[in-house]
Amino acid sequence: MSSRIAIEDIRRAEQAIAGRVVRTPCVTSAGLAAQLGRPLALKLETLQLAGCFKPRGIVNKVLSLSAAERNRGLVTVSGGNHGIAMAMMARTMGLAATIVMPQAAPERSKARIRADGANLILTPDVAAAFDVAETERVKGLTYVHSYDDPLIVAGHGTVGLEFIADAPGLTDVVVSIGGGALISGVATAIKAVKPAVRVWGVETEGADAMAQALAAQRPVQIKVTSISSTLGAPYVTERTLEHVKALVEEVIVVPDAEAVAGAVTLAEEARLWVEPAAGCLIPAARQIVNRVGTDAMIGLVLCGGNTTMADMMRWVDRFGVGKAEATPR
Repeated sequence: MSSRIAIEDIRRAEQAIAGRVVRTPCVTSAGLAAQLGRPLALKLETLQLAGCFKPRGIVNKVLSLSAAERNRGLVTVSGGNHGIAMAMMARTMGLAATIVMPQAAPERSKARIRADGANLILTPDVAAAFDVAETERVKGLTYVHSYDDPLIVAGHGTVGLEFIADAPGLTDVVVSIGGGALISGVATAIKAVKPAVRVWGVETEGADAMAQALAAQRPVQIKVTSISSTLGAPYVTERTLEHVKALVEEVIVVPDAEAVAGAVTLAEEARLWVEPAAGCLIPAARQIVNRVGTDAMIGLVLCGGNTTMADMMRWVDRFGVGKAEATPR
């Protein structure tokens, strides 16, 4: 039996979350378009509540829970953005939340989760985080999976509905992949509205669970080593793998250095602040434009901007990027 969601699920989610999340803008960038050699549109989920796309799926899921399930309190696992969003949305909805994160998660993420009043539990790694969350579920908390849930996928799919409505000329849409819920929802929405649009996925080396699952034809456990912690799912699931196999052209994997360089490019050319999980779209888009026609219009879903200036400066120095990204004109 298929675990794929349908466009009707996304339209229901759109109605459910309306007024509770931001309908984020879609913008263009002349500088970035000149670099890529194609017209493009940018979907600014960096301006969503909590600085990332995550509230969409979380709100859709939480609204589906019974009063008893909500009152028991929520528990989830996160590498950063999902936890930030869960803590914020739980606070605004008057609910208790426990966030389980690996110790290596960004300090800014930990601070924001604590500031929103959530109970933060730190573990040695992300695999251990899932074990701890399961223990908390057994104790009575209501578990909300960050990506293996049809309601989460449908909520994230509203990004795609908005994007194709605001930029109907899109021919190619590029989406980052962590656990795969965002690209599963976005691809479902866009393919339903305009089947000819190609959807491409992007991961970073060391956070490439989907690429490895595609190669193995099944979900596989990986050791997350990428600096793009918000893409650091230890595995994808049968649900998200099925969506990607059916709807996505290809999953492109880029080095961390190129993801950081892409974030620098977005800052310099589009005046946008993003994390490496969104910066990785730029090197992938450069590959894509060399493979599609000259009449292509590229859409980039900028999934989040939750990184600090200190982190970005450290990565730029570590990888020696910045100047290398400047393209003479």
